[in-house]
Amino acid sequence: NTLQKIQICLLHSLPPVEERKKYDCEFATSTSFHGLHNAVGQQPRIRKVVWMLVVLSSFCVFIWQVSSRFINYFSWPTTTTVVLQYVEDIEFPAVTFCNLNRYQTQAVTNLTIVFYLWSIVSAFIRFTGIDGSINVSQEPLDFVLGNPNFSIKDFTRSSGYLLNNSTLLKCDFYGEPCYPEDFEHVFTEYGNCYTFNHNDIVVKRRVSVSGRGLSLLLDIKQIKKWETPCLGIQNRKISMITQINKNAPPQDSLKVKSPSFQHCCIIISSSSTVSQEYPWGECNPKIRLLYHDTYTAYGCLQECKSKQIQDKCGCIPPLLPGNGTECNLEQFYNCAYPTLFNVEKYGLCTAGIHNSTCPAPCEETSYPTTVSYSTFPSNKALQYLSFKLKKRSEYIRQNLVYIDVAYQDLNYKMTQQQKALTATELLADIGGQLGLFCGASVITIIEVLEYLITKSYWMCLALLLSAPRAHQSSS
Repeated sequence: NTLQKIQICLLHSLPPVEERKKYDCEFATSTSFHGLHNAVGQQPRIRKVVWMLVVLSSFCVFIWQVSSRFINYFSWPTTTTVVLQYVEDIEFPAVTFCNLNRYQTQAVTNLTIVFYLWSIVSAFIRFTGIDGSINVSQEPLDFVLGNPNFSIKDFTRSSGYLLNNSTLLKCDFYGEPCYPEDFEHVFTEYGNCYTFNHNDIVVKRRVSVSGRGLSLLLDIKQIKKWETPCLGIQNRKISMITQINKNAPPQDSLKVKSPSFQHCCIIISSSSTVSQEYPWGECNPKIRLLYHDTYTAYGCLQECKSKQIQDKCGCIPPLLPGNGTECNLEQFYNCAYPTLFNVEKYGLCTAGIHNSTCPAPCEETSYPTTVSYSTFPSNKALQYLSFKLKKRSEYIRQNLVYIDVAYQDLNYKMTQQQKALTATELLADIGGQLGLFCGASVITIIEVLEYLITKSYWMCLALLLSAPRAHQSSS
């Protein structure tokens, strides 16, 4: 009885065959899908065939065009725009300078030991390790074992190149004097380095006239430095670098060098790059660094390798960021150094593409440089400096370096990677193709969906009603 009631209910819900055919005809003649009404109704057969071919051909072309649009969209295409923007004033970059001669002579009693220790420092800054097969002389190893609490960081800070009133003879920024207190100390491969216009200052310095910027007169005190040609240092130079943040700059940027007895003029320009996130580009905007305000791949590598060493050794090398105990010499040699080698060997910290530990930054500012040199000082200036500094002319020629850093023009170049096709543009393109080839719209799609849902509903009802009848006939 229950089954019969259900069948009667379903039978009332299912229209007769004639009404269902009439519904098909009404849909074909009343739908906003253009051309379909010409293929049905009281039309000559040849005309209906032609129009049916036209409708099917247009629909096939539409499907082909839409599929090509989707293929293009999911290839994640991009375009690059380059804009040169002129401004009234521009922020001056952080400028870091180092002395290639790292230590004072009186502080170094054994060159072999110090050179070995600094090779460890260089490895951590350059992020390169050594394996256990490299032979090290016994003397540095005895020093490591006999001085476990020796701090490379403290030794370098106290015995390296110091910026004070005796080494910074003149400092001028945009017509205003500057002093050693205006520079922040940072560590790099070259030991003590000093950054002007660092991020710790409240208001970043700006310039509004091209050709004017930072002027420095430095005494590199060559006679008090220990570096010798056998250790790879053959010139008296100050190494200059321009960088955007206060952290130790990447080593591949340390390339503008100024020898003594020279006036080095560094003309800079500002260039910004904006990259898209994956899958259009290789950057990841969600990554944040713990110890750097601005994300850079270099800063990310610093933090990654610092964490690897801290987790393994329980200490942090002094030149890597982090909060923890500084590694002593024994920890450096026995744990931190081998850990750094394993990090490099097994690729635990990688940079570049989107799925690496440190992908490319989404925004990056660089400062391309143009460098020119001239002899400094002139004969008249040499006499004046000898009298003022109470130094011999030979000393001034060997130890004084004059450096100018200024913008070439008050503009910056913006290179921006953009999506070649957004989701909105894709939707608009599909709508255009739909209207061009089918004369349809979103309303038409709703009409077709309504028709298909209704037909599917009736087909299900017909199958449910036919199942009991087939069962009874088989019985």
